[in-house]
Order: sequence, then C-alpha cells, then structure tokens
Amino acid sequence: MKIIICGATGFIGNHLLKYFDNGENEIFAIFNKKEPTKGNSNKVKWFQADLRSPESLKPIIQNTDLFLQFAATTSGSKDIIQRPYIHVTDNAVMNSYLLRESFENKIGHFIFPSCTVMLQSKENQKEIDWDQNQPINNNYFGVGNTKVYIEKMCNFYSNLGLKTTVIRHSNVYGPNDKFDLDKSHVLGATIKKVKMAKENGEIEVWGTGKAKRDFLYIDDLINFIDKAVCNQKSSFGIFNCGMGKSITINDLVSLIVKISGKKLKITNNIEKPDIPTALSLNCEKALKELDWKIKTDLSIGLKKTYLSCS
Repeated sequence: MKIIICGATGFIGNHLLKYFDNGENEIFAIFNKKEPTKGNSNKVKWFQADLRSPESLKPIIQNTDLFLQFAATTSGSKDIIQRPYIHVTDNAVMNSYLLRESFENKIGHFIFPSCTVMLQSKENQKEIDWDQNQPINNNYFGVGNTKVYIEKMCNFYSNLGLKTTVIRHSNVYGPNDKFDLDKSHVLGATIKKVKMAKENGEIEVWGTGKAKRDFLYIDDLINFIDKAVCNQKSSFGIFNCGMGKSITINDLVSLIVKISGKKLKITNNIEKPDIPTALSLNCEKALKELDWKIKTDLSIGLKKTYLSCS
C-alpha cells in the first residue's frame, strides 16, 4: 500500500509509522515543525508540510491507498480551560482541506481520530447514545464542536465516494508519550510528576480527583486501525475505541505511584482547573463490525509507559 501518515513525528503518528513500516508499504511521513528521527526503512519518505495550506500535499497525494490523519493541535486540560481557542481554528482548517484533497485525488481510505470531548458525562456509552441536541460541556465547547464538524465532513465526503473512518477514542497513552507538565494529558503529566518526585515527597492532583476517564493503550489503538483497514465494509464508519471502563484520576495517580515503588503523598488542589465528568466507552460495535477488542490491561500498559519516561 501507499500510505500517508500525517503527524508522523507525534506520539500516535510515530507508533503508526513503526507499525506500517514493514518493508512492504510505501510510506510518506508528514511533519511540520518537529524534526523526524532516524531509523526507518528506505520505504519511508519524509515530507515537510503546513497542513493548513490547501495544496500542501499536492506533490505526493495521488494514488494513495490509506490516509492516516493524525496531525493536530493538542494539549492538556490547562489549555482547554485557559486557551480553548487554540484547538479550534487550526484543526478545522487543516482537516477541511485534507478531506477535500483526499476526495479529489481518489484516496482509498481516510482515517480520522476524533475523541470523546463532545460526549455527555455517561458510563458505558455507545456511539448512538450521544445526543447532539444536548449541550457540550462548557470547557469542551470549542474543541468538541470542532470534532463534530470534522466527523460530519467525513460523513459528507463518504457520501460522495471517499471511504472514511472516524475513531472516537478515549485517552491514548503508551511508551514515548508526551511527558510534559504543561502540555500533556493527565496521564503523561502525572507520570512525569512521579518520575521527578523525591522519596517521601508529594504529588499534587488538580481538582478533586473524582473525575473518571477511560484510557486506551497505544497498541490497542494501532490494532483498531489495522482492523478498520482490513474489515470495515461500509463507506463511512464511526466507532468507539477505548478500555471500556473508567478510573478516577485519584485512583490513576495512586496506581502510577504504586508502579514507581516510591513512597509519595497524594494531595488534591481544588483551586486548580478541574473537569469533573465521568465517561467510559462501550465498544461492542467495533467488536461486531471490525472484530476488534481491547487486549492491554491498564496496569500493564501503565508500567510500560512509566518505564519509557526519562
């Protein structure tokens, strides 16, 4: 296959690159500012592009079998609360252009990672449970509506003939995640805090820590994408992809501290930003239509992720 991987130097994109770089596929790995690392086969061709430009991929996009669109402007809860606009404009613009270019160049299959920020707080939630007439959590209003718009554009273009898959995945984590106290999601930031903490020190959790999240190990996401490529029959598919159960932030932090082997005190700072929702995904549709199911236990995935953080 000829494959384009956008965001190939990012966390998910890099794992996708390693998986599909099997010596048989011709891969165009797209990056913007973050320079690529070495070590890939000669089947990988690096291409620098600003995806907000309408024809940024014009030199390479023709005759592509699989388009993996994993480029995005992302960050953690701090930005979601203090600078929510940074997740809106760039992502709406780049995905609008990429979908149009993919359709006009007759791409075989376009895969887009959405997320769960538009969903209402609910456990064991199916794809059909989301009610677009209900308000999106105010903290997620901008990014949530942007994701909804892109999902609908995927559906729109699939009606015109472009095969598309939308992945409503939960919080993805794994080895070589982004471990940054300001820009990471809660799991990556917590691992960094625990790594930096001295014995008998303290770990601060923002908010009450009662919020509940569903987490997805990177290998399970990659396996889902492979299943979608091989098994999706419909021209448009939207699928939940998660662990299928939630864990409170406080319990997550406790588990990471236990894995570290350190004696640390966990405290909650209720004056810090907090998004006190509870969400877990029902993934029966992916099992039925794609033959996909979760394989990685949270404790095992967390241990592998913790060991990868320097």
